[in-house]
Amino acid sequence: MPEGDTVWRTAHRLDQALAGAPVVVCDLRFPAVATIDLRGATTLEVVSRGKHLLHRLDSGVTVHSHLRMEGQWRVERAADTPRWLRRSDLRAAIGTSTWTALGLRLGLLEVLPTADEPTVVGHLGPDLLGPDWDAAVAVANLRTSDATIGAALLDQRHLAGVGTLWAAESLFLERLHPWTMAAELPEAVLATLVARVHRLIDTARHQGVQASTGVRRHGEETYVHARAGRPCRRCASTVRVAMVGPPGRERTMFYCPTCQGGLGMTDDGRPQRPLGSSGGRATPYRAR
Repeated sequence: MPEGDTVWRTAHRLDQALAGAPVVVCDLRFPAVATIDLRGATTLEVVSRGKHLLHRLDSGVTVHSHLRMEGQWRVERAADTPRWLRRSDLRAAIGTSTWTALGLRLGLLEVLPTADEPTVVGHLGPDLLGPDWDAAVAVANLRTSDATIGAALLDQRHLAGVGTLWAAESLFLERLHPWTMAAELPEAVLATLVARVHRLIDTARHQGVQASTGVRRHGEETYVHARAGRPCRRCASTVRVAMVGPPGRERTMFYCPTCQGGLGMTDDGRPQRPLGSSGGRATPYRAR
């Protein structure tokens, strides 16, 4: 699932393409909204809220979408719109006379009164990349969680925008065991962790590359995420992956048992082969 920085960049791109211009193309392919016609309305802005996208129009409605696992919004020239409309994975097309925003494989799409936005995003914690960001509130939310810190970071009610990549990388960099109960961690530790997450995701939204290592070369961007079965860049022991979170809402968590305090409670300890890699030892460099 895309992280908050990816969703923020998507919103920024859509806003640049659509804001201030009237809608001349509208094709919404979710059953509940298929008959809605937005043509004639002008886009006020497109913003992100955590992992949610809010496309606000001067007609008083908002197009709310969520990418989920495989969705994306593309921006293409208006002249190319007809061929995109033939795609079977197209879920939405909203266009001006110059540009068309194309929603492919979207996980959610709905149209609601802009005044009702709190009904779909009001449950979210402070947005790491939003004007409402408040680190103290995020820390307080984590301190009252009854989940492990790995699961708590991924709970959008605590702080919005963190996915499995930034959760795994920030916990590794802070040498925290993902299965430690969040409420057991000192406030100062949580504050440092939250500051780390914010710094990582804020840097990524501006650079356009999700790199916690400081290296942007393909395959060298992360310390543990997607590196199960490969050597830890810090200690050279084997990075592992296990599930974190309550039953029915489990998410993958990559971690180093040596650097982060031992095997996870859901890790059976069996050997794990590299995920999607051709093998080989990564060049080690110091974690910051």
